[in-house]
Parts: sequence; C-alpha cells; structure tokens
Amino acid sequence: MSYDSTQHLHDYISQLETKLAELHSIVESDPDMQPLVEEESNTIQKQISELKNTIDSIESEVKEIVHENCILEFRPGAGGDEAKLWMEEMMGMYTRYAQLKKFKVEPLDTAVLKIIGKKAWATFRFESGVHRVQRVPETESSGRIHTSTASVAVIPEIPATDIEIREEDLSWQFARAGGAGGQNVNKVNTAVYLTHQPSGIMVHARQERSQEQNRQVALTLLRGRLWELEEEKRLKEIGNARSAIGSAARAEKIRTYNFPQNRLTDHRIPQSWHDLDKRLVGDLDDVIEALKVWEKEEAAA
Repeated sequence: MSYDSTQHLHDYISQLETKLAELHSIVESDPDMQPLVEEESNTIQKQISELKNTIDSIESEVKEIVHENCILEFRPGAGGDEAKLWMEEMMGMYTRYAQLKKFKVEPLDTAVLKIIGKKAWATFRFESGVHRVQRVPETESSGRIHTSTASVAVIPEIPATDIEIREEDLSWQFARAGGAGGQNVNKVNTAVYLTHQPSGIMVHARQERSQEQNRQVALTLLRGRLWELEEEKRLKEIGNARSAIGSAARAEKIRTYNFPQNRLTDHRIPQSWHDLDKRLVGDLDDVIEALKVWEKEEAAA
C-alpha cells in the first residue's frame, strides 16, 4: 500500500540525496573545497532527517484516519494448557476494553475478534505481539511460578477496493463446522478454508451459519494478512524501527503480566504499572496512551 500524501516529500528527499552525491564528487576532484562542501552537506542531511520525521508523522496520521475497524487474532504460545487459558483471558481483557471504549465486538472465528468503531484500529494497533504471563497455575500443587505466552495480531479491516485479490489466486475448501452454531452448521459444509496461492497465506472461517458469510469473513481476514505483509515490507524499506511500534511483529515480546507482583510491564517503553488486576478487567487506557506518547517522542527525536 502507498501513501500518496507523502510522495512529494519522498521525491524531494531523492533530489537532496542526489545533490549530496554531487557534493561528494566535488570534494573528490577538488579537496580544497572540503570546508564549504561539508557545511552544505550538513545542512542537506539535516533537511533530509526533518523530512523523514515529517513523513513518519503524516503516515502515522494517515493510518489512523484510513483504518477504522480492526481484527484481533489470538494464538496460544509456549505453556500448553496454561497458554490456552491465558489466550482466552486476553480475549476477555480486550473484549471488556473494547466495550468500555463503546466499540462493538464481533466474533469472526475461534480466537478471532472484529472490533467495530471509529478509531478502533488507532486504539488497538499497539497490542500486536507476544504477551507473557508469569503466575502459579491452578493445577500447580507445589506453588511454582510458570511462564506462558500468547500472541495477538492486530490488523486493520481493509476495504475490498484497497487490495486486489484475483479469484484465480484463491483455493477454496469447504467442510462441516463443528461446535456450537445450531443443527444447520453441523449438517451443511459451512466452514471455509481459503489459501492465497501467491503468498501461501491460509485462513479459515466457520463462525457464521452460512457458507457465503464465512467466505466473506475469510476474504476479510486474507485482506488483513496481505496488508500486514505489505506493511512489514514498507517498514523494512524505510529502515525506521520507530515506525514499527504500531505494527509490532507477531513474534516480538511486548509485554509481561506478573501475577505474584501484581505488575504489568511494557517492554517497548519500558514502563510498569503495579495494578495488574485492573488491567485484566479492561482498564488499559493509560497503558495505550503511554505508548502513543512514546511513539511521538521517538518520531521527534
């Protein structure tokens, strides 16, 4: 995906970089020009740095404006049954937070939630990554503290017009959906398994009662995954690690929830809050606001 609102700034940076290369050529041919060239080079490099900061700021604002709804995909990590339990608790935490923010929460599939509302993406975009929990499981008779993980990927809901998906690139499979959902779900092939052949991305949907509804859910999930791939490429190309805070990699450890110490720690800032019990019932506003402040300070540095 491109950000047309910053294209002219990228073009100007290219012009400045060309001028820098020309200045270096002048010094190579006439070393006596070094003092004058060095002064002008420093001025140009400062301009380039300021322009890049401006681009980061604009693109961050554009992402918040363009994307409204978002999708949260949860996965258990290391820790067996405790990791699965932690994943479910995380889903509950974010559901309660979304409801406190007056967003609508819609289950799309097992461990997949859609958050609907103005600025839902801007609110949740800092939550992608691995969330680690340290506590004594209820099944632990010796009182030993266990460490488990679960991850969440936060992806904006991408309109069908924003990402082209060719039908010939798609492989569809259908099956009976198990679990709750009524007799119709279990008798008809309503579950959908979709593979995007060029990227290898696979998604499935089985929450809805009709095959067509699940097809649309699968396409929504696929568009989000394709956006995620493009965003990762964009961040890598601009080489700006600061821009990645709002779209952290799924495998990046971002936060620890320490039950014995009643403490939540965000490792990106880093900062801790010693009222974990409040956070688990959806009180996350100040944590997310702290991340927004940190991001702005990093962009201005």
